[in-house]
Amino acid sequence: MKTHLERKFIRCGRAGLPMFFNEEFALLPYSYDKNVACIDHAKSMIFTIIDRATKKEAGELALRIGESAGMFYLGHIGYHIDPPYRGKNGAYQACRLALPLLLDMNLRTLVITTDDDNIPSIRTCEKLGCKLECTVDVPRHIQRKYEISARKRRYIWFLSE
Repeated sequence: MKTHLERKFIRCGRAGLPMFFNEEFALLPYSYDKNVACIDHAKSMIFTIIDRATKKEAGELALRIGESAGMFYLGHIGYHIDPPYRGKNGAYQACRLALPLLLDMNLRTLVITTDDDNIPSIRTCEKLGCKLECTVDVPRHIQRKYEISARKRRYIWFLSE
């Protein structure tokens, strides 16, 4: 059963309206799938991150809700910020903007994984207050399936209102 904010995600996406925003960024619903086979049947909600000053696409925020062996390495949240928009804490702001949706789905902890050498992503996790759980070697079949690197840091984000 969809939550109130999941239904709003779908409505906003169909209407092309941002769902969440602050002074700098807006989250525009892009794609909703309640059962994505390629990510072990997780629910997927993808936002386009919009720079409000330029009204242009600045990146993407992907929420993957579910648990599986693959999700252990992939994480529940994925993001990227396009080069012209880096240095504005866009990934951090996008994660914070999505917090009401995550809480509406009764989630209290999420995993964000980063590469060992991705300093901006590590800083984003730290700024969110995530705790480093461990660093893991990713099995080859998982690397190939998800096209991810051989080693991942697993951060736990303890959600709070």
